[in-house]
Amino acid sequence: MKTQRYCLLLDLEDDPALIEEYKKYHQGVWPEIIQSIKGSGIEDMEIYLLGNRLTMIIEVNENFSFRQKAEMDAADPTVQKWEALMAQFQKPLPWAKKGEKWVKAECVFKLP
Repeated sequence: MKTQRYCLLLDLEDDPALIEEYKKYHQGVWPEIIQSIKGSGIEDMEIYLLGNRLTMIIEVNENFSFRQKAEMDAADPTVQKWEALMAQFQKPLPWAKKGEKWVKAECVFKLP
């Protein structure tokens, strides 16, 4: 099964206490959220933090689609509750489109 990798970015509010709270939530992500992520075709996910900038790397299978994941999330009350909770910590990147949180980065180099 062929996988594809994506890198997405998002900022957190620049408040050390909020950043620590965000990190604590991610030490115990709700099981329903993990199930939703895996059920969408995301096979691996890592989130890195530097200052208040988050970088998420996901590996997805051929069944994954960003549009379908967004539709699944919109229809899932638990995911909506998690997203509302996380929204208090997050702020969009300056160049994000209206309503966009995580922004997909462009790959400019891959080791041959």
